[in-house]
Amino acid sequence: MDEDKNIGTARIVYEHPEKGTVEKTVQNEHLAYFQDHWMVKTDDSGETDTVRRIPVERVHYVEREVEAFEDEIKSFRKQVESLADEVRSKLPGRREYDDEDVTRIDVETGEER
Repeated sequence: MDEDKNIGTARIVYEHPEKGTVEKTVQNEHLAYFQDHWMVKTDDSGETDTVRRIPVERVHYVEREVEAFEDEIKSFRKQVESLADEVRSKLPGRREYDDEDVTRIDVETGEER
């Protein structure tokens, strides 16, 4: 990672089963949301990283610096578009059409266009 590049920070506030409310600040790249869990990189001192998975129900809030917001929105939009494409492909009777496959008929004259 380029140390000169400022990627910003993120703060997550969540409920810990033993410690109560916990607030943790990390680099933006060390916080991700996946499968109804927030994942926070907690340690990288060894050869492997330690990641804590926090169920979304335990999270009070997450704050990220503004520079990351645009990336977050782009990522969210891609996820929504991907899900929409997946759902669309599974609808019965739906398939992708090329213009060559479509016959257009004028509803007033009944003739092909």
